[in-house]
Amino acid sequence: MSVAPQLPDILSPEFAADPYPAYAVMREREPLIWHEATRSYIVSRYEDVERIFKDKKSEFTTDNYDWQVEPVHGRTILQMSGREHAVRRALVAPAFRGSDLREKFLPVIERNSRELVDTFRAAGSADIVSDYATRFPVNVIADMLGLDKADHARFHGWYTAVIAFLGNLAGDPDVTAAGERTRVEFADYMIPVIKERRENPGDDLLSTLCAAEVDGVRMSDEDIKAFCSLLLAAGGETTDKAIAGILANLLTHPEQLAAVRADRSLIPAAFAETLRYTPPVHMIMRQSAADVEVSGGTIPAGATVTCLIGAANRDERRFSHPDRFDIFRDDLSTTSAFSAAADHLAFALGRHFCVGALLAKAEVETGVNHLLDAMPDLRLADGFDPVEQGVFTRGPQSLPVRFTPVTA
Repeated sequence: MSVAPQLPDILSPEFAADPYPAYAVMREREPLIWHEATRSYIVSRYEDVERIFKDKKSEFTTDNYDWQVEPVHGRTILQMSGREHAVRRALVAPAFRGSDLREKFLPVIERNSRELVDTFRAAGSADIVSDYATRFPVNVIADMLGLDKADHARFHGWYTAVIAFLGNLAGDPDVTAAGERTRVEFADYMIPVIKERRENPGDDLLSTLCAAEVDGVRMSDEDIKAFCSLLLAAGGETTDKAIAGILANLLTHPEQLAAVRADRSLIPAAFAETLRYTPPVHMIMRQSAADVEVSGGTIPAGATVTCLIGAANRDERRFSHPDRFDIFRDDLSTTSAFSAAADHLAFALGRHFCVGALLAKAEVETGVNHLLDAMPDLRLADGFDPVEQGVFTRGPQSLPVRFTPVTA
């Protein structure tokens, strides 16, 4: 293991502009790097990140979330382990899979998508990010929870502040303070709603969480508030960037866009490849519970480990032609892409695999279908080249498109 001065620092403008060349050098020459500024060990190869996420030997924990996540969300399921984690996951997971997702929430997804598309379908132009992607997942989550969508601007402001806090690798005190304020503001908003919903339950997810019980355990008001905060931030930011990412990737690969337009059953493959090629989350941290040998050296016990998903997903040891966007690749299974057995690492793996993966899949599939229906000749605005931004989370900040309006 060594420090690699020839690499652009992960906090540098050069890295933020385009991390992929640096990722390639890390994987090849410096697969384990001590990063002084974040006080963490950086891991970039697929085999190492996969091993850390699956953690079959209990060598890694999520204790890092005590300082990374709890200040903005409160104590969440991410920090829990053992039976506590299993019970909390059992309490929340049913809403995000199977009949609940299909029967209760797919209509919510469909309705919110159509409402947004209807605002620009006759205009002949739109910005997929600002007009659709940043609004759609937050509106869906608010509807699922039975919250007032008129508060969309507040929800968006809160989750933006939370994501900035989580990605505040440079330790900007203003970003830290804004994130911590969000925890207080969100609690002031949510706790009265939770108490009211306990008294007058409805048919929404918040009422379900209030009533859920596993092995005699129910969620406290604080548990539910923390989960809702996590859901808004994780579900809003990542699905926002996933929708922008899949559209940007297809628009810059017209032959693959044509294939998807002609055969909508290819949308899951396009989404899976987007999660590999341009994942919304580029890094996830863990903490080592023991000395662990990985490529390039030893991670000591008690260390923070930064797992570079964006690097691992383009590891040439795992994927052929990894820097090529290819929805037809044969080394990425669409069947398992939205489960804990996924080939890509965008949702993590193992017991902390993203509980909302199938919700994200439903949102992206619905969204892409609706957008292609409304804009059959969808194309990028003249001269526009989609550019990703961000380090911790990453995606296009703007995606202006043109199309010939069609009647609904």
